[in-house]
Amino acid sequence: MVAETYGAVALTLGLVVARPRLAKGLRLTPAMAALAGVAVLAAFGSVRFGDVAWAARTMWRPLLGIVAIMVMTGVARRTGVLEGAAELVFRRAGGDAKKLFGLVFVFGALTAAILNNDSAVLLLTPLVVVLAKRHHPKLVVPLAFAVFLSAGVAPVIVSNPMNMVVATFAGIGFNEYAAHMLVPAVVGAGVTFVALRWLFRRELRDEKSGTGTGTGTCDRETRAVDKVVVAGLLGVVVAYPVVSAMGGAVWMVAVGGAVGMVGLAARAGHRPLTVVRQEVHFEVLVFLVAVLVLSLGLRNVGVVEHLSRAYAGASPMRIGLLSAAGSAVLNNHPMANLNMLALVPAGVPADPRSVLAALVGGDLGPRLFPMGSLAGLLWLEMLRRAGVEVSVRRFVLVGVVATVPTLVVCLALL
Repeated sequence: MVAETYGAVALTLGLVVARPRLAKGLRLTPAMAALAGVAVLAAFGSVRFGDVAWAARTMWRPLLGIVAIMVMTGVARRTGVLEGAAELVFRRAGGDAKKLFGLVFVFGALTAAILNNDSAVLLLTPLVVVLAKRHHPKLVVPLAFAVFLSAGVAPVIVSNPMNMVVATFAGIGFNEYAAHMLVPAVVGAGVTFVALRWLFRRELRDEKSGTGTGTGTCDRETRAVDKVVVAGLLGVVVAYPVVSAMGGAVWMVAVGGAVGMVGLAARAGHRPLTVVRQEVHFEVLVFLVAVLVLSLGLRNVGVVEHLSRAYAGASPMRIGLLSAAGSAVLNNHPMANLNMLALVPAGVPADPRSVLAALVGGDLGPRLFPMGSLAGLLWLEMLRRAGVEVSVRRFVLVGVVATVPTLVVCLALL
């Protein structure tokens, strides 16, 4: 059963990465592959009904939070907040390539922190690429990397879906998480930015042909809605630590924020049910739960015990490096679940530093190889559809140079 379980999980992850075509116009989705993997493990006896029930009990709170963040992100997109902010970034740069590069990086980092890292990568990449093609054609690839790599260590618990799942399971609250991770996240972002500036120094040196994006054509009513949406998002960000300090749950704040954002979208002419239906990506939710069940299958055949022995007595640096390597090769979602099961055994209090070190590795490791995260694979696919080619070799080169020093610095600061 052990060999069969390993083989089934490996095949599942391969299908998640490859997304083969099943028929004309139909590809195998990550959720479909993960569900098929769960079915195979159930047939082998590696996964039992109790594992599925345990996953549901474990995931429902963080999943509600993730759903709420999806809704808030969707409202920001539908009301033009993200597009308007991207255009403002290009205008503020005034044609200066180096300034534009820095502003895009900061824009991506703030979006990842306030919404989440996947949203920053998947929503901002097409916006930035379109504007860069129009005004700075030579900077398309550097700016695309600036967006992708600005989403580094999640500074707050809601900035990465898997961090939210693992931290909630380990009993690490919003404020405790932020107290440990804010400094590594900010310093790590600085290290990544310096590395990227050095990597793309030639492209940034002489590119000054851009002239901005004009003055904008939004009417006064649209700008007013944008300001209210931004104020609402900032209000949610402020409410997270306040409610957490009072003993409240982060996911409840997110849900309340989502309800408010849907109300703002309705004022802007968007139907609330349509917003929820189209902006909540149920495929992602199914994938998250299915991958957790796959991880339980690996636990049932002893993988978590091996990982627990590797982590026993290890420093945060070692745990983070192992987690990063596993996330890069195995994919960050299953690796995060395995870390969770290994570092937070039932009935034993979790060591926050060990859990957070594993999360740092899970946040940064996927930047080393494309298969490390679904966001990385979709980022490459979006670029290809836009006519921008980034080879796997270049992805790995940029990822290693920008990520390895960042990883070491962030782990040293925990």
